[in-house]
Amino acid sequence: MSGNTDANVLEVVDLRRAYGGVRAVDDVSFALAAGRSLGIVGESGSGKTTTARIVVGLERADSGRVLINGRDRGGHRRGAAARLARAREVQMVFQDPFLSLDPRTTVGGALRETLRLHFPGTDHARRIAELLEQVGLGAREADALPRQLSGGQRQRVAIARALAVEPAVLVLDEAVAALDVSVQAQILNLLFDIRAETGIGYLFITHDLGVVRCVTDDVIVMRRGRIVEAGPTAQVLADPQHPYTRLLLESVPRPGWDPRRIAAARRAL
Repeated sequence: MSGNTDANVLEVVDLRRAYGGVRAVDDVSFALAAGRSLGIVGESGSGKTTTARIVVGLERADSGRVLINGRDRGGHRRGAAARLARAREVQMVFQDPFLSLDPRTTVGGALRETLRLHFPGTDHARRIAELLEQVGLGAREADALPRQLSGGQRQRVAIARALAVEPAVLVLDEAVAALDVSVQAQILNLLFDIRAETGIGYLFITHDLGVVRCVTDDVIVMRRGRIVEAGPTAQVLADPQHPYTRLLLESVPRPGWDPRRIAAARRAL
């Protein structure tokens, strides 16, 4: 999964984060190569979202390192320019884009504000048009407020705003979980096309093994803050080695599915 270290856009080394006596993230290490997509899966409380928030910089680890293109993100960078450069390295797309968009600002205004902050003096109008086209939106959506858009359109706006700063890594935290199945497929196809065009690295945080199967090259499985299994996605899903991974796969509803047996197996782990 790590590949050539020189090609890794993201490296996470021995991350640890505790809240009181609970180890939310416990000795977590992984790497993501440029242009690749890595999934982190696990149930609620597995530590996957805390790991993502540390990678983005929304939380601090108790110990360990996060490196982007070989540079440690934990180091203190002085000055506004340095802090903005750090922010551009990793961007995050959340499950509910409505909460991250200003309800009083149009789509075009939100993108313009981001570009003005990070790239003053550039042709913002042209870049806004490029970003909207990249995510399948146009002039009509540019003039709309968030409440005037569908859930899928708002998620496209969130993706466009994240891409505006040209990040090396895009973290997607349950980014399609709140969408209808047909809209999920559209967004996942969009993300696939963007990765092919840009070579950006994706870190997918999800509980949905269907999403993992469709859009990731590699996967790590987390339970109680630790990685219990890791490898190429197709291999892990076809031949899981850890009982917890097998339990996650067996928990997906299908003909003959027995939720009581699954619940009993979960308690026994």
